[in-house]
Amino acid sequence: MRLVRHWRAMGVDAPLFLGREDGAMRAEFADIDYVVPRQPRRSQAGWETLWMILTLPAVVRRLRPDVLFVAGSTYTVVAVAMTLLLGRKCPPIVVKISNDLARRDLNPLGRFFWRSWLRIQARCARNWVVMDESMTPELPPVMAARGRVVHDPAICATQLVPVRGPRAEGPRRFVAIGRMVYQKHFGLMLRAFAKAVQPGETLTLFGDGPERAALEAQAAALGVADRVRFAGHVADAPSLLGAYDVLLMSSRYEGVPAVVIEALAAGLAVVSTDCGAGLRSLLGQGRFGTIVPQDEAQLAAAIRAAPLVAPERTALLASLRRFTIERSAQDYLALFVEAAAARTTGQPVRLDQEAHA
Repeated sequence: MRLVRHWRAMGVDAPLFLGREDGAMRAEFADIDYVVPRQPRRSQAGWETLWMILTLPAVVRRLRPDVLFVAGSTYTVVAVAMTLLLGRKCPPIVVKISNDLARRDLNPLGRFFWRSWLRIQARCARNWVVMDESMTPELPPVMAARGRVVHDPAICATQLVPVRGPRAEGPRRFVAIGRMVYQKHFGLMLRAFAKAVQPGETLTLFGDGPERAALEAQAAALGVADRVRFAGHVADAPSLLGAYDVLLMSSRYEGVPAVVIEALAAGLAVVSTDCGAGLRSLLGQGRFGTIVPQDEAQLAAAIRAAPLVAPERTALLASLRRFTIERSAQDYLALFVEAAAARTTGQPVRLDQEAHA
């Protein structure tokens, strides 16, 4: 959404396709035009991806886009399907890899099938975008040959202020942001927080998802229901980060988590599980935050020792400048123009002031 808004402000023709328009984020699309297919009589919330595969070809034929941008790993199956269904009429596809590809959370058999699926995916896109250089070594060879780095456009340049104002006095205020799903492993966070929490300290969870009810019950069983606030989905959680001291993340796997970039920009300390090369790069291999294994006791110890002082600001800002939307939106456009030109001429072209994506 933020990229589309930014591109349109630049004068770029950037249609946006949504599989469905219901759900928690619906209000956030009030100011942005988008294309949505005719909806079935029964809600397709549980089979959204299939519905996108069935309806997107007609939209592509009608809009005739120069490039099809798949904005996250969740929808790579859609990219594969478009390649098969549209054949030569399929526009060049650019896919952003939004999650860790190593998937060390899987067992050996699961990783075998995961790598096999990656090899199938690899042939469907012209370019595979990784959000940080640290993710490049994880690309399968076919993806690596078509890989490009475009840093995650998680923040605006205006968020890179030199210092953060003084914190309010009192106990530490922890915060976590994310969908309440298997990947985010909030159950581990709650168990570790229950072990580490000091008098008066609180944890606020922004986000929603299928695991919310179970997590609320877990917080009650752990005896921390009065310390943990389930705030649900909010439209602009990063704007609220200034009210907190420490960001917690307990994910099993991640790509380059935008919430960590947002928290660092806001001046928070960060405590996270080791969930991928992108996370380690963001935190400067531990220079800008605490990284611990996927272990309850070690996460609890890190929470207990979490500092109130944010990382040294000068070096941190130099690292975060890679992740501004002003920079990454332009890098994406250059890649799109190159992909579109290569389809017809076989040669890349330079990006002019206006382009059509």
